[in-house]
Amino acid sequence: MEMEQEQEQELIMAEDIMGLSLNPKKPPLQPLMSGRGGFITMPFIIGNEIFERIASMGMLPNMILYLMREYHMDAANGASVLFIWSFLTNALAIFGAFLSDAYLGRFRVIALGSFSSLIGIILLWSTTVIPGMKPPPCEQFKDDCNPATPSQLAVLFSSFGLISIGAGCIRPCSMAFGADQLDKKKPDSHRISDSFFNWYYASTAMSIVITLTIMVYIQDHLGWNFGFGILSAIMFFSAFMFLSGSSLYVKVKPSSSLFSGFVQVPLVAFKNRHLYPPADSDEEYYHQSDDKKLAPTNKLRWLNRACMIRDPGTELRSDGTAPNSWSICSVEQVESLKTLLRLIPIWSTGIMILVTVGQSSFSTLQATTMDRNLTPNFEIPAASFTVATPVVLMIWIPIYDIVLVPFLARYTGQLRGISSKFRMGIGLVLSCMAMAVGAITEGIRRRMAIEQGLDEQLDATVNMSALWLMPPNILFGFAEAFNAIGQIEFYYSQFSRSMSSIAVALFTVGIAVASLVGSLVVNVVKNATSGGGKESWLSSNINKGHLDYYFWMITILGLINFMYFLACCWFYGNEKKGEDDIEYKPLHSS
Repeated sequence: MEMEQEQEQELIMAEDIMGLSLNPKKPPLQPLMSGRGGFITMPFIIGNEIFERIASMGMLPNMILYLMREYHMDAANGASVLFIWSFLTNALAIFGAFLSDAYLGRFRVIALGSFSSLIGIILLWSTTVIPGMKPPPCEQFKDDCNPATPSQLAVLFSSFGLISIGAGCIRPCSMAFGADQLDKKKPDSHRISDSFFNWYYASTAMSIVITLTIMVYIQDHLGWNFGFGILSAIMFFSAFMFLSGSSLYVKVKPSSSLFSGFVQVPLVAFKNRHLYPPADSDEEYYHQSDDKKLAPTNKLRWLNRACMIRDPGTELRSDGTAPNSWSICSVEQVESLKTLLRLIPIWSTGIMILVTVGQSSFSTLQATTMDRNLTPNFEIPAASFTVATPVVLMIWIPIYDIVLVPFLARYTGQLRGISSKFRMGIGLVLSCMAMAVGAITEGIRRRMAIEQGLDEQLDATVNMSALWLMPPNILFGFAEAFNAIGQIEFYYSQFSRSMSSIAVALFTVGIAVASLVGSLVVNVVKNATSGGGKESWLSSNINKGHLDYYFWMITILGLINFMYFLACCWFYGNEKKGEDDIEYKPLHSS
């Protein structure tokens, strides 16, 4: 009996780390079969993640150039396609997490994602080697270039879709699957967990740096067919590596998902819409834990109907549990949804900064027109200048954690040095500064191109170093370090432990929405500024367009968003200090 309780507690801890358990007495995932687990499985899991990211992200930095040069898209349409692709990838991450929790389990979903990514990258590679898979070559920016046919675009977009499905299956499940392999009963389990998560995040940052340097350099100097062929081989190795460790993994079977609870609460509340619980009520409410005989709060009171017990004889089993979660929800589920709804306004303020950081496609176009020679014999690839952003993240985060946090904590009295909301605000301001610096840099670059008579010669090099593109990318790195990490910390501090996975899920959804907003902004600006025969701000020939005006517009939108952020913080009030449980209103004694 003791051993069973210990095993149950171990599973609860494992699920709490990943935030997948709704019921503190019964985690949603149960053992399916046990391999050896432990650190021997980490090279297979982390290796799969590293090589998948290199393979799928390795084509992204230069993809705007591939779409323009090989598929004859203009800059605005190419950027819009990439924004939508990013939206699809991040939106499918939520679907992948749900699929693994509720139906297939993490191992099968990661294996499925690896196979999907491999097929997608091979399909994209085929567009570079099979004649007729893309439009015939022609001189760039000539009006008589043949556009891509519907069948050619279908193949291209199908490859993007398969790669998005793969990333959406692998990325949300990989960390959780790695945590499943760790033995929580060992005395040094916390050190092992910390080591795993550190290696995981380090591998993610390393894969981005490799993508923006080595992969970009190969594509620039050896061609698309060789570059995409290398990525196909890397993805094959990623899938092979993961499946090779199959016999070693600890696997768990799916049972339920936290996300389904958020759908159940409003549906059950609507079903019970005829019930009217008073503010001070002695009504009986359904709880998942026996030690919390507490009533739901009065905030968003209409949701409280979902956890009211109408008929204990039909709605509850003899042991007090509910057989049908679509008929009655727990107080914990109701209050969790309320917490999520309260966070939505502050969450929405993070969309604009993600839109600004997502302007890297235009940065690549700028770099192609500038002097990229680091030495007389070495030219930096145009897409590699954005590497400054992840490098700043890798350098700044340990400095902030090890040096600045202890120093600031002595003066602020806060364990993290400064509050999460304050860090988010700093990030928003820095993103506006980065966009303003980018606008100034582009204004200077465009003026120099015109003065040098290059406004009609996009292939010519402006006598201006592309290193001037580094300051905005460096500022973007600091902005992301403050805002993105501040967001996740803030969400973690406000949610109960059982909802910790929603912290990452919210940020992932934010990236997806930001990609959609970015695509919408690009299309609106293109259509609004190209009327009457005028050159669009987002012209493919950026020497004739006004990319600087577009950057200033994004800067102004960022400043408006910062004002909105301040208002949301004021309405939200004080943040919690990282409680493990949600606070509820006590019931009156009968």
